[in-house]
Amino acid sequence: MALEGTYPFHGGGVSTWAHILCNKINKFNFKIYSVNAFYETKPKYSLNDSILEVVQVPIWYALEPKEVIRFDDTYYDFILKKEFLFLDDLEKKFIPIFKRLLGCIYSEHIDADELIEVFVGMWYFFQENDYKLVFKNEKIWNVFKEELMLYTEHYGIKDISLLDLTYAMRWIYHFLLPISIDFPKTEIIHLTISSFIVLPAIIQKYLYGTPILLTEHGVYIRERILAISQSNSSYFLKDFLIRLSECSARASYHQSDIIMSVNKFNFKWELMYGAEQSKLRVVYNGIDHLRFKPLEKPKEFEGIPTVVAMARIFELKDILTMIRSCRVVADVLPNVQYRIHGENDAVPEYTSKCLKLIDELGLQKNFFFLGPNPKPEVVFCEGDISILTSISEGFPYTIIESMSCGIPVVSTDVGGVAEALNEDCGILCKPKDPDDIGKAVLKLLQDHVLREKMKIACRKRVEELFTIDKFIDQYEEIYEELLQMRR
Repeated sequence: MALEGTYPFHGGGVSTWAHILCNKINKFNFKIYSVNAFYETKPKYSLNDSILEVVQVPIWYALEPKEVIRFDDTYYDFILKKEFLFLDDLEKKFIPIFKRLLGCIYSEHIDADELIEVFVGMWYFFQENDYKLVFKNEKIWNVFKEELMLYTEHYGIKDISLLDLTYAMRWIYHFLLPISIDFPKTEIIHLTISSFIVLPAIIQKYLYGTPILLTEHGVYIRERILAISQSNSSYFLKDFLIRLSECSARASYHQSDIIMSVNKFNFKWELMYGAEQSKLRVVYNGIDHLRFKPLEKPKEFEGIPTVVAMARIFELKDILTMIRSCRVVADVLPNVQYRIHGENDAVPEYTSKCLKLIDELGLQKNFFFLGPNPKPEVVFCEGDISILTSISEGFPYTIIESMSCGIPVVSTDVGGVAEALNEDCGILCKPKDPDDIGKAVLKLLQDHVLREKMKIACRKRVEELFTIDKFIDQYEEIYEELLQMRR
């Protein structure tokens, strides 16, 4: 199973999903290929015996992955690559492939077959040559500059600085790093994101015919476009990074034998980027409904209108809009409490913005960041309702966990949320609209009878559609189907 920035070293919805899968699947064992920004010293989760191996690939670490972790290469082979880079090979073998890659990035219609050929060719070259030495070579830098100036001139992109080009080259270097670290050999490859984590999967499929399953939670390319568009980078860098991300998405959809989504919303994006309709399927997330069950609201919160959230504090969760909605509610219910549980140091600068806004709006007694909580089943039952204000989602666990506890939900209508949350279980709102969200929160907090009615409907819907048993049964069937493809 290949993951990026999530399991087993970081929390979040994808990590919850992966942990359930690795712990509950009985017929299969797992080897984890974990791409992270930096080298992680300790897993966040306890790993059971079904996880046979964990390979880390820290793509933004100061050292190369092979310099900090023991892989299958012998020390002699590793050092030999460091000592020799045959410039003739660089000229004749790598530079033509590298130019083809840049051509794919700037193509108006990316040819997925061409991309796969390029990646396989690069992999072969790095079997004999050191990744770092190749990309640090002056000839590669010069080719990169010359080719990009030609492409950007063609597209009318101007005012490109040397710093811009340097950043673009760094992205190429770091994002392609997984091509130099092979997957452990397995019968099936399960990708959990359509990023450049696909590179070693492409190689395994090319060499051994290994079938590939891709599960998309949020659509990677959609979320990249959202994040990149909101960044402060130059137009050139935004354009380059979006194009680079489009390449990984198209390669992922092209190579995957089955493309599994946690919602149907993802389909239109996947089709837009080249996925075949026949490959698309949906399996909704499932939870342990016996663990997430209705409990009495704690006595210390009696008489206090309480809104709870389980959310990692970063941009996609749009906590700033959540805070502004709290101001709308507090104007009517001055003693309302928004209690936010979740990792609050993932993006420190964003957390600082949130704390500043809380002060500006005078919500110090209404809005609280409480940090991670290992017992979400207890957290949800502290509230009268729960809230989610994301601008992008897959099929969020927080929605169905809250529903399973009998707690109605106010959520933005993004991703697959509407496939989980119907009008009997909560209220859907427009993203980035604190007034709309605040009014929905007020409606539920001020109507006890409606909340009680929704409580019953929430629990019933989870028991019928979103149990962990249904989820595991479906994945075991899919894994068996993929094994048959291999045979």
